[in-house]
Amino acid sequence: MTVAQPTSRRRLTSRRRGTLIAWLFLTPALVLFLYFKFIPMAQGLRMSFFEVRTYLGDRYVGVDNYATILSDRAFTSALWHTVALAAGTTAGSLVLGFVLALLVEGKARHLWLVRTAAFLPVVTTMAAVAEVWRIMYYPGDSGVINTIAGWVGIAPQPYLASENSSLVSIMAMGIWRGAPYDMMIILAGLAGVDRSLYEAAAVDGATPWRRLRHITVPALRPVFGILFTLAAIRGLRVFTEVFTLTNGAPNGSSEVLMTLIYKLGLQRGELGVAAAGSIVLFAATLVLTVGVQLFRRKDAR
Repeated sequence: MTVAQPTSRRRLTSRRRGTLIAWLFLTPALVLFLYFKFIPMAQGLRMSFFEVRTYLGDRYVGVDNYATILSDRAFTSALWHTVALAAGTTAGSLVLGFVLALLVEGKARHLWLVRTAAFLPVVTTMAAVAEVWRIMYYPGDSGVINTIAGWVGIAPQPYLASENSSLVSIMAMGIWRGAPYDMMIILAGLAGVDRSLYEAAAVDGATPWRRLRHITVPALRPVFGILFTLAAIRGLRVFTEVFTLTNGAPNGSSEVLMTLIYKLGLQRGELGVAAAGSIVLFAATLVLTVGVQLFRRKDAR
């Protein structure tokens, strides 16, 4: 026993030292998070209960800012646009990413070039991508997409200039940019699928469709859950592409929550109302994330 006690003490001291070293390495990142993320979040929560008056002093208004933002028709409209854009972009990028992953899966040497080319939209700056797509969406006959569509007899479309097609046009660009990211995650998931299951299914006479339906898709269910959560959060916080392509035009048909909050705070000077809108968006994102995680845990049981 006299020998065991010093040994256990040594282990405990070593473990504490390792924990202390880990926290020391984490400290710079935690300080940056505290200063640039958590303190601004706390300040935004405080501002949501005040009428922010520059140089005059803030005036406490309670939940009036929340009542204002929730009763605003523009906010309700932007909320539905955000949900529709997030749902369409998420579903489209998941389906297209899954198809691309199936097409480029394998160990052939030339596939690395295909994967790299397909992944390029993800690493390109969103502002640059959106500006290129804005040029491609030019509504005249000389627009890139209208010119290509004209080759198959499709009449020129207004795309971003129409209230009926502006949101769908933004959605198409979001799918194009998000699908390669989903493709890479799904490829990693496909690498973990037991190949003996495919061989056994082939011996039993299962068609490729049945193998895909009963082996591949169930095995990728956790991957789809993670991708759905990330894509949905990304969709709710969409800003750059909408701001660059339309800035909510025409007539608010493509206005989303982030662009509306930006206009309320930095263009109209209603910082308290904008902060309340930000908190509502944060709450919606939190509820979505927790809901998906609870559903995944329940499904795993």
